Amino acid sequence: MGMTAETPGSDWSRPMELKYGSTSFVLDLPPERLAGVIVPSIIPPEHSPEEIISVALDLCQPTISTFKSAEKIVIVTSDITRYTGSEFYLPMLVERLNRQGVADRDIEVLIALGIHRRQTDHEHQKILGPLYGRLRVNDHDCDDHGQLVMVGTTSSGIKVSINRRAVEADRLILTGTVGFHYFAGFGGGRKSVLPGIASRQACMASHFAVLNSGNGSGKNPLAITGNLVGNPVHQAMVEGCKMARPDFILNTVLTPDKQIIGAFAGDWLLAHEAGCRFYRERFAFPLQAKADLVIASCGGFPKDINLIQAHKAMEYSSQSIKEGGVMILLAECRDGFGNSTFFNWFRFKQLDEFESALREHYEINGQTAYSMLQKAQRFRIILVSQFPAREVEEMGMIPANSLEGAMNLAICMMPSNWQAYLMPEAGSVLPVAL
Repeated sequence: MGMTAETPGSDWSRPMELKYGSTSFVLDLPPERLAGVIVPSIIPPEHSPEEIISVALDLCQPTISTFKSAEKIVIVTSDITRYTGSEFYLPMLVERLNRQGVADRDIEVLIALGIHRRQTDHEHQKILGPLYGRLRVNDHDCDDHGQLVMVGTTSSGIKVSINRRAVEADRLILTGTVGFHYFAGFGGGRKSVLPGIASRQACMASHFAVLNSGNGSGKNPLAITGNLVGNPVHQAMVEGCKMARPDFILNTVLTPDKQIIGAFAGDWLLAHEAGCRFYRERFAFPLQAKADLVIASCGGFPKDINLIQAHKAMEYSSQSIKEGGVMILLAECRDGFGNSTFFNWFRFKQLDEFESALREHYEINGQTAYSMLQKAQRFRIILVSQFPAREVEEMGMIPANSLEGAMNLAICMMPSNWQAYLMPEAGSVLPVAL
């Protein structure tokens, strides 16, 4: 899988900083308590972001060379919750389009919000980098029916409507980043269209595929992190993306500290699959045994910007602990839950009752809440966040104000010979039991 487990020793017996929002907590764990540190063994990039992106774009040059002046170009890219390196690749991509005679006035950036909130001007500036003020930028609105166009129906019956700007463009380019996704297998690629620029109804329907048919039958076992084969959510997204007829994609792969280590461009399906293989080789962690405790940081802001985003770290780190074990999750969540409907789902305390309600009125946020409650009932999760204690308890978790306070709680819940894994970038690494 391209990495080896870190074990206790001189490198990890010293105090360690774990990111929390824009700050960090320091953990000083005795070496005998450390089962291992779950991190990707990433070799620092030998080339600059510009060099890596340039090589990828060279593969697309035959397609780019067919672009003509006066053609209307839409470039789809991710919102602020998914850092992609767009401030590097968007200017380089636009420069190549300019070389073909495509003027700035004919290029538009469309932010693939899915069902996320609109972006601020400052966030647009961070996404576009030096292009801010040069190009038009618009946020997708999944509820603006006047700006949605029906493009087809998937084999499973999902009616796919997407942003009118993408449909009416002469050329459509998808950009983003490849990473694990807890039930679509991987992010990036086809997700730029569905759910990125799709209607709310199409977003919900594609994600509903995570559930087996029949009430009480639970989640499809193939709709899991790191798997595309037979994954019904992935299949729905692929079919939806095909209907948008993208000209090509450009997807990056990032280290946990946001350095670009890979870029994949070309056919929207094949280039994405190549990116997924590259990512899996570097970010799947071979796990010899599970531990009593995992201490997990999402990786700081913006990976812990809200609870929906922080769920990734919760999902991945849960793979490293014994059944009934303890998780300490450091997730500041300065933007709260991430969606106004998310917290309401925790009025359901029993999983069977929750699943029935989800089938009757499916919401993507409800699916994430359901997954979170599943883990809260399998494990004891101590959440260090900005949420009031009452809200954390309502979600089935245990509140704490600091890492020190969380450790004091955790120690009382574990056997005397407990050991812990540390996951300083838990939103980026998937422990895989051997």
